Amino acid sequence: MAKRTKLKTPEWITEGYDSEEDYLKAKGLDKKQKKHGKTFKIRKCPECESDDVGVVLGGEEGKGSRGWECHKCGWKGNDINEIELSEEEFMKYLDEKGEEVG
Repeated sequence: MAKRTKLKTPEWITEGYDSEEDYLKAKGLDKKQKKHGKTFKIRKCPECESDDVGVVLGGEEGKGSRGWECHKCGWKGNDINEIELSEEEFMKYLDEKGEEVG
């Protein structure tokens, strides 16, 4: 029979923090680096890197989606690339793309 190891109390509890998030913030370690302020998500096709993608809906109403579809190259699938940009980065992206900002 395999020997069981003892469970160790997490450091955030032994050091007296109220939550793991508080502990990570105090140590300067975030689980997920979040951008501050307003953020924008851009979805891109993994094949041609176009942002002209859309959701393919199921046949019946309320049955969910069947994945993503690229309107430029015709790719279909579930593994879409998603980029998160700050407001400044998003405005720069729109300027480079030639979109009208206003």
